[in-house]
Amino acid sequence: MTDAPKIDIAHLRGWIGQSAEHHDTITPRLLAEFAATLDRPVVETPLSPALHWCLALPTPPLSDLGYDGHEALGRFLPPVPLPRRMWAGGEVELLAPLRLHDPVTRRSSVQDVTLKTGRSGALVFVTVAHELHSPRGLAVRERQDLVYRAPADSAAPTPPPEAPAPEHSRELTADPVMLFRYSAITFNGHRIHYDTDHCRDEGYPGLVVHGPLQATLMLELATKLMGRPPARFRFRGLGPLFAGTPFTVNAREGAAGLELWTAGPDARIAMRAKAA
Repeated sequence: MTDAPKIDIAHLRGWIGQSAEHHDTITPRLLAEFAATLDRPVVETPLSPALHWCLALPTPPLSDLGYDGHEALGRFLPPVPLPRRMWAGGEVELLAPLRLHDPVTRRSSVQDVTLKTGRSGALVFVTVAHELHSPRGLAVRERQDLVYRAPADSAAPTPPPEAPAPEHSRELTADPVMLFRYSAITFNGHRIHYDTDHCRDEGYPGLVVHGPLQATLMLELATKLMGRPPARFRFRGLGPLFAGTPFTVNAREGAAGLELWTAGPDARIAMRAKAA
């Protein structure tokens, strides 16, 4: 076993305030690719509130990528010396609808960098804020929580909680082609979604289903059940889902809006969300 890397949290916190800006346009092709990835008809009006995860994204050249397929750390994001990077969750505020042909600007900034300790050792959390602007003003405000951790060790992970009984449920299987397509429309080069050997090196039994893809499925279900996009959507990843294994997307009424979750075949929650 290799020694745990030294983490200079003061140095990493020097990235707080780092910012970036990217531009895009909502095209018919993007809508068609988004709909095809989810295996449903194209909907132009209203646009899916989850489409914003496909818009105005960074496009680093191959020479700027790290070993995991993401943009190398130390540029926009701090150079965390832990190899496993995951989208842990966050919160989305849907302030105004986006429209087909809208030019979109995404402004992003690093808000916080913190060090914690979990069962597997050190965890570094990086909080990133995003704002998406259309010609009519601010449309989406989002907080994303990224977590970095050491490779899996021999200690058994704490299992996620068991899922409650849903009032609405849909079963599906994300196969490697679906993961490839979602990676393509989000320009996500993370190798855990297409490189099986890399997944095994990081301690996973197979290709990992994207956190944003799970959030997309829950956000679309919430929009359908509420008859409108929720004003606020909060989500948190609790455990992975893997390609080729059936899972469910679920919802039930809660005290303050809809409670949503994805669950694997073991009926344990993989990602949990609330929509209001």
